[in-house]
Amino acid sequence: MRPRLVAASAAAVLLGLGGPAAASQGAGALGRELSLLWVLPFALMLLAIAVVPLWKERFWHPNRNKALVCAALGLPVLVYVGSQDPGALLHTGREYVSFILLLAALFVISGGINVRADLRATPLVNTAFLALGALLASLMGTTGAAVLLIRPLLETNHQRTKVVHTVIFFIFVVANIGGSLTPLGDPPLFMGYLAGVPFAWTLRLGPAWALAVGLLLAVYFTLDTVLYRREPAEALARDAAEQVAMRVQGAWLNGPLLLCVVLSVALLTERVVPFPAREGVLVALALVSWFATRREVRAANKFTFYPIVEVAVLFAGIFATMIPPILILQARGAELGVTSPAAFFWSTGALSSFLDNTPTYVVFFALAKSVGVSAGAVSVAGVEQTLLVAISLGAVFMGANTYIGNAPNFMVKAIAEERGLRMPSFFGYMLWSLGILIPLFLLLTLIFFW
Repeated sequence: MRPRLVAASAAAVLLGLGGPAAASQGAGALGRELSLLWVLPFALMLLAIAVVPLWKERFWHPNRNKALVCAALGLPVLVYVGSQDPGALLHTGREYVSFILLLAALFVISGGINVRADLRATPLVNTAFLALGALLASLMGTTGAAVLLIRPLLETNHQRTKVVHTVIFFIFVVANIGGSLTPLGDPPLFMGYLAGVPFAWTLRLGPAWALAVGLLLAVYFTLDTVLYRREPAEALARDAAEQVAMRVQGAWLNGPLLLCVVLSVALLTERVVPFPAREGVLVALALVSWFATRREVRAANKFTFYPIVEVAVLFAGIFATMIPPILILQARGAELGVTSPAAFFWSTGALSSFLDNTPTYVVFFALAKSVGVSAGAVSVAGVEQTLLVAISLGAVFMGANTYIGNAPNFMVKAIAEERGLRMPSFFGYMLWSLGILIPLFLLLTLIFFW
């Protein structure tokens, strides 16, 4: 899922890049001709992300070494695709540039807002953090909401000894599922908006959003209550004694800049402002934030560029190696035999967990159009509404299944690790998603798609 992209509000911006029609005209022919062996570099890229940190942790930590791995796997793909279909390569390059600049703008601007709070790290307070993030994610994007809230959440919990579960649920709720209610919440929904889906249509996803967020908050509150009672007495005593009232710095400048990012997502579409003018706006907003924000504000956030550089490097490899799988899907997707809402939900979600959710959404959006609209069914932008709901929820919700399902996932992980928290490995995180999210998605299937 190409990073589910910064998702949310941000997300939208980022993928204001092109839209379903932006792919090169020769992409379909190349996708039909490509051998499935060209999927191997992408599989190896995922395997490297999952295994190398466990096998060679010291080697993997410097971003330079990550770049070497990405280059070794990605350059052969870029050379071959560039020689066969330069248009497909150019399209992917534009998507990557837009993605990274949007993500970087949100990272820099959000990093200029210091929400200083060391509240009592009770289950109720932590659950309130997640609930607030779920609401903000659809308004300012999953990336913006995640970057804004993860630092004060970590600060609030730094006296506790059991914190990893809180970060994992933060990824589930704030970095993914929360961004479902508006086209600004996640790039796939924005692409649907560009393809003719009414702006307010995504509010129809509200019942699924409310059920998923509500159940995850309930599960988290129960788990955190159990773990809170197992905390050492000295940790709870420190937590009670070291409280700091909430104080916000940098918002007077960076709050309006975040709003400008959101507006640029909503207003500066490809039809209005062509590439790379929009990206120039994002760079300008980030530069204003960087030079105008007082250094002590970023110092209080322990702000460094390591997390965003890590994301940029890893997703460069992912974007490059995923070109063949995406081209093959675009050319042969109709052969999958996907017709029912449940099949669309799980097919879109499964691929969105490991490929970029935005092109996956575009492919299944087109596939749903080819299926047609049943007699008496509601049509939205030429797609039967029940299928569009399934595609939208599959793309947005299942980005939480892996660290690479959505760019904010990796960013939150990197920020937590930079603070000294030992996060689960790639497969370790998937154990959490398999145990918590998959049962939730099965329940959603029974309720909404059966």
